[in-house]
Amino acid sequence: MIEIVRLLNEMSPYLLLGFFLAGLMHAFIPAGCYTQHLSRPSFASVWKAALFGIPLPLCSCGVIPTAMSLHKEGASKGAVTAFLIATPQTGVDSIFATFSLMGLPFAIVRPVAALLTSVMGGFWVNVGERKTTDTANRVQEKSTDASPRSFAARMKTALNYAFVEMMEDIGKWLVIGMVVAGIITVFVPDSLFDAFRGNTVASMLLVLVISVPMYLCATGSIPIAVALMMKGLTPGAALVLLMAGPACNMASMLVVRQVLGTRTLVKYIVSIVSGAILFGVVTDLLQANGIVNFTATLSAADACCMEESGWLGSSLFSWLCSMTLALLLLHALVWRRFRPHGRCACGNHECEAKASDATNGLRFRVEGMNCNHCRQAAEKALCSVKGVESATVNLADGEAEVTGDASLEDLRQALEAVGFRLKEHEKNE
Repeated sequence: MIEIVRLLNEMSPYLLLGFFLAGLMHAFIPAGCYTQHLSRPSFASVWKAALFGIPLPLCSCGVIPTAMSLHKEGASKGAVTAFLIATPQTGVDSIFATFSLMGLPFAIVRPVAALLTSVMGGFWVNVGERKTTDTANRVQEKSTDASPRSFAARMKTALNYAFVEMMEDIGKWLVIGMVVAGIITVFVPDSLFDAFRGNTVASMLLVLVISVPMYLCATGSIPIAVALMMKGLTPGAALVLLMAGPACNMASMLVVRQVLGTRTLVKYIVSIVSGAILFGVVTDLLQANGIVNFTATLSAADACCMEESGWLGSSLFSWLCSMTLALLLLHALVWRRFRPHGRCACGNHECEAKASDATNGLRFRVEGMNCNHCRQAAEKALCSVKGVESATVNLADGEAEVTGDASLEDLRQALEAVGFRLKEHEKNE
């Protein structure tokens, strides 16, 4: 428990700042600016997609519907792939958290590695792809613009996104990451990684086997990497965990194969794995030759842990940040379970009432949603279908309610286009 509290005290100020910056980006940067430059299968579109994705605070599941929506709006396969690789690895919140626990060198090399790996993967996917001007199958969103216009309204949106929605999306994984890190620190013997000392390749292969199919949040993976490094894992292998874990998991692989094709999936996986190993090897070489010290912050933290009351010596500000973050996480984790339907993503504020009172609507399950980004993407996809009057999705129970005369098959196709599945439909009574 002491280790978990220590991690929380070190991370909380940077996490709160990162969440706040993420909220500002969400509220003040128009969504259209992320799509209008990505249609050409060119190096420029791939580069822009990677740059757009680096600071975005999207988790490994939330990036999937966002990327699929970009694809439906005309983004090239290479740009979508670059976005899928870069976005889940970093974000303003995880960059600040990386700096707080792992130091400046890791905070720099992590986004740089994500950027270059995503550009490499996206450009490879675009090789041989021809520009398409077919827009018949793109999702046409309703023209209603519900985004707030005043500064006060935008700030309210930013704070809600940062400290409510984002907390709901990654809070569970952040808590799991800190708990796992504490368990590793206390129960994993220091001799476990003796067999891998000096063997960078073996360490990285071990990490890849564990992390690639799993779901790892970019922020939640940080304390796990720190704990493993303290037990003897090389900095390069830790970087592989930070890159491959968030960027590649079973859910994203299945969606990429379904929407972008098997060839794109193979290039996507190979790019992530090869990029992670390449930058992992470079990191260990820099460490071994004394050019960059990736363990300086770790050593200081370890020394602090050796002092009986070291974790109690945190500043009052750190304790206040930790208590604030703990309350926000508690609110998010409890509220998410019992929260009602959210506001419809199509912008119609009366959708909830229409869906609840309708007698000619459809209710069905939407499979594959894990966060508020998923919910919003599902709602937008349903609202885009011809004949839909209103659509709301409840993230907690995975159910959607749609009113109007749209066909079930059209609804199914709209959901599948952004990576979700429609199951168990029935008429409302």
